[in-house]
Amino acid sequence: MSAQLVHCHQRLKASRPFQSAASQARCKPVQRNIVQAEHRQDDCVRQSRMCRQSLTKHAVAAILALSLSASPSLAASSGSGQGAPAAVVSADSASSSTDASDNTTPIYFGNGCFWGRQKDFVDVEKALGREGGKISAITGYAGGAKGAGPGDKVCYYYGPKQAVYEELGHAEVVQMELRGETAQTRRQMEAFADTYFGQFRKTPFGMMRLDPQDAGPAYRNVIGIPKGIDSPLFEVLKERNKNGMDLIPSDGNDFNRGKAKDNDQINVVYIVDSDKLPFYRAEQYHQFHNGIGKPFSKEYTVDLKRALTSTRRIGPTGCPELRF
Repeated sequence: MSAQLVHCHQRLKASRPFQSAASQARCKPVQRNIVQAEHRQDDCVRQSRMCRQSLTKHAVAAILALSLSASPSLAASSGSGQGAPAAVVSADSASSSTDASDNTTPIYFGNGCFWGRQKDFVDVEKALGREGGKISAITGYAGGAKGAGPGDKVCYYYGPKQAVYEELGHAEVVQMELRGETAQTRRQMEAFADTYFGQFRKTPFGMMRLDPQDAGPAYRNVIGIPKGIDSPLFEVLKERNKNGMDLIPSDGNDFNRGKAKDNDQINVVYIVDSDKLPFYRAEQYHQFHNGIGKPFSKEYTVDLKRALTSTRRIGPTGCPELRF
């Protein structure tokens, strides 16, 4: 296999079954924005195996791919960080003035690639009055029953196999903080939940996320809140679940003979206890990244990243880092 391989990433692997001109055209900007890196052949084979989907899911995604090609506005939003409607929130004085270490509750949301989703949640935080180093939205991995790998590491696919996030059952997620007293945190949770449920589109099969080419349990829909469905925050999720998606309690994803317990399903969101299934921060190159085929501003990709690096909210994880 050539030393220069196209990045063995699930979002590309999952698109392979679709050979239509529409799907190929949609993949071109993705391919241009994915860095070429060296990979061992067995890594590529393993990732290809993890990207296998049922024929039904292939058909569903193919249908959505055609609808995306027919609708430029919808296609532009897919994976770009602009798919969710702007959250209607007002600046919360407590959230903007409270230090990250004071009276905070971490929560996390996952549905597909975390690059664009992080941008959506950063925009919500800015609407809440948070700026610079006060921003809390960071990318990472969570929801797996096995926790961390050797050395307490959870890595992207370039890390040791025993520490690869999908092998541990995790999904790509974005973690944020609720800050302040009960009334304030409820308003913040409502804003985050509204944005999250706005990151799906209706299909004949139910609600599908914006980037269906990212397929498999590593991209499943999952929300982590303290105490899971027993949390008061779960009531907020039920209230803001405007499209009636299935909110399914879970004690974490694991694999049995290669089959995921919490698989990637349309119209399903797994709700987990974030106290029992904690968040693991992603590598620094995954933080404040451009969207898929959609560049974000320097203020986001450079300035904000630098601000959160200076506050040590993001930084080295012990996993391999790449330049892209």
